[in-house]
This record gives sequence, C-alpha cells and structure tokens, in this order.
Amino acid sequence: MANITAADVNKLRQVTGAGMMDCKKALVEAEGDFDKAIQILREKGQKVAANRSDRESSEGAAVSFINADNTKGAIITLNCETDFVGKNEAFVALAKELVEKAINFDSKEAFLASQYNDSMTVAEKLIEQTGVIGEKIEIGGFEILEGAFVGTYVHGNKIAALTALSSKIDGAEALSKDVSMQVASMGADTLSYKDFDPTFVANETAARIAVIEKDNEELARLGKTLKNVPKYISYAQLTDAVLAQAEEDAKAELKAEGKPEQIWDKILPGKIARFISDNTTLDQEKALLDQNFIKDDSKKVGDYVKGHNVEIAGFKRVSLG
Repeated sequence: MANITAADVNKLRQVTGAGMMDCKKALVEAEGDFDKAIQILREKGQKVAANRSDRESSEGAAVSFINADNTKGAIITLNCETDFVGKNEAFVALAKELVEKAINFDSKEAFLASQYNDSMTVAEKLIEQTGVIGEKIEIGGFEILEGAFVGTYVHGNKIAALTALSSKIDGAEALSKDVSMQVASMGADTLSYKDFDPTFVANETAARIAVIEKDNEELARLGKTLKNVPKYISYAQLTDAVLAQAEEDAKAELKAEGKPEQIWDKILPGKIARFISDNTTLDQEKALLDQNFIKDDSKKVGDYVKGHNVEIAGFKRVSLG
C-alpha cells in the first residue's frame, strides 16, 4: 500500500479544489498515483453530475467583477441546488474566482470551454465540484458589458447588475452603482420606452386591459372598489392629441367640481402628471430611464442621470431563481 502523506493530499487539493477526505480517498484508491487520483475525482464528479442532471439549480451565488480601469465588467451566477451550499464560503469564493476569469470571454460557451488550470477546463471544474459537493453545479447567468465607465451592484449574492456610462465623469462610481442598484431591484428590459416596438405595445395594452377587466368582474361581485382600466400603458402612445384631450378632460372635471378657474393652473399639472403615471405602467416596469428612481421616487431614473451630464450606454442583470 502506497504511503499517502499530508503533503500529497494537500497538493491534490490545490490542483483540484476537492475536499481533504475526497483527495485522500482518491490517492489511496490510485495507490499514490497523482494523475490517476485526479481522474478518479473527475469520474466521481461525472457520475454525480449524470445522476443530478435533471435537478433544479435555482440557488447559488451571483457575483461581479470589474477590470482595473472600469471599462469592462462581468457578472455570473454559480448555481447549486440548496441555499446551504450557496452560502458556503468556499462556494462563494469559487464563484468570485470564476467571474474574474469570465471577464476575458464574450460568451458562456467560450468561458466553459476555457482552461480553469493546467489540468482541466472550467466545465470540468464544475463537474468535479458537483462530485465534491454532491449537488448540481453550473453557470446560470453570464453577462459581459463594456463602456467608458462600468460600475456594478450585487444584492445579497442573489442578483448582480452592471451599468455602463457614456463617459468617465466625477462621481461615476457612485452613479453607476446607483443605476445598477435600480437595475437589480426593478429588472428593466430596455433603456427607454422609445425602444418598444409598436406591435408589442399594442398587444401588451390589450392583454393588460383584459386582465384588469376580468379582475374587476370579481371585484364587482364582491362589492369592492374596481381597478382603473387605463387606455394606454406607454408614453409611446401619449401623442400631443392624447395629452391635449387629457387636459381638456381635467378642466371639465375641475369645472364640474366648482373649482375657480383662476386656480386651475395650480391643479392641472398634478392631474396631468397623474394621468401620465396611470397610463405608462409598461414604461415603469420595463424601461430603465422611465422608472421611478428607487432612492428618490419623486424623479425618474432618466432625470437623475441627466443631472450628471452623462448617458447610460448599457446595462446587464443576472439573478438566481
């Protein structure tokens, strides 16, 4: 029987990242043959990975990495099966190590095929860790973003976001972090309502109205207050004619309420603002610049950014679950 020393076990652990006991068992089975022990650990991972391939891996760690001059960022999720593993320090450390490597690649496929070290690819490392941990381990989200200045925000190791600014300004780090926090929290799909396809807006409008009308049928049956049924859901639909009609309708309401005409100018802006808010729900959900800023909901994200004389060049988001 080969003499397995602590130094041998530690060397195998450094190369593979496997646990001490797994490394010792592999060396004993390989009778001290280092390369054979590596193969044994890989085969164990492959077997476990095959047995757990259909498992759901919705837990894990979302992490980010920005290069030294803040011109490129990477975010990934390293997924596993349980929250217990996802919070493990070694697991989170592996995720952070992987995202630093990920920044050098343009796609998840290229990243997985790249070398983790001299003896295995990133994909093989994940298979090996599946064997070590006993859970399905995989890269879920993978995003790369470049720009004049790129910042990031990670929320509780569950959501990670990147924001690229059009120029490197004073306060760029704080601004990009604030916007990344907005992206992480609100999950926008596009930059502005101007990016929406008209057909998409029309279909979404019909679908949302149908849902509200159905809800109102039940609310009416229960004798409860009905929900407002909007005519529109995006500023893209609020033409000059629509806004002019809204103003006329507001004036008619004020007249019917007996409000003196000399004070209408003070009331109308608030009513029009409310009309716009009620009829731009799609923008508020999916268009970053048109959302209420989470740190100051009295202004839109676009207004906050404009105040810094810079533009958002792009953003990315990954999340678990």
